[in-house]
Amino acid sequence: MTQDRDINIGSDSLLQDTAKEICALAEKHRHDSLLLLSLLRDLEKIHRQIRVQYFETALPQTRNDLYQFVKDIEDKGGWPYIERMRLKDLLQNIELVDSASERKSDLNEHEDQ
Repeated sequence: MTQDRDINIGSDSLLQDTAKEICALAEKHRHDSLLLLSLLRDLEKIHRQIRVQYFETALPQTRNDLYQFVKDIEDKGGWPYIERMRLKDLLQNIELVDSASERKSDLNEHEDQ
């Protein structure tokens, strides 16, 4: 997969270059789960900081402005959300790795006989 396909940011986005750099960093460290976890945590902190310090104070103050704001949310893709991996999905990944290890071990035992 190319980096461009991984990034779901429009070409007119202010963050397009930053997103490409972040994805390049993730790609470079694709097998380092602890570094990738740290990267996700940093992105979550940035999201929270922008929401609390800037976004919340910029929310509409009048009914008309609120209407326009909600209309824009509906028209342009909804509320921003940072999805978290579910524990169930993490455990399934571990089960897949364990199963693959067991099969490899079984094959090695049969070859030794």
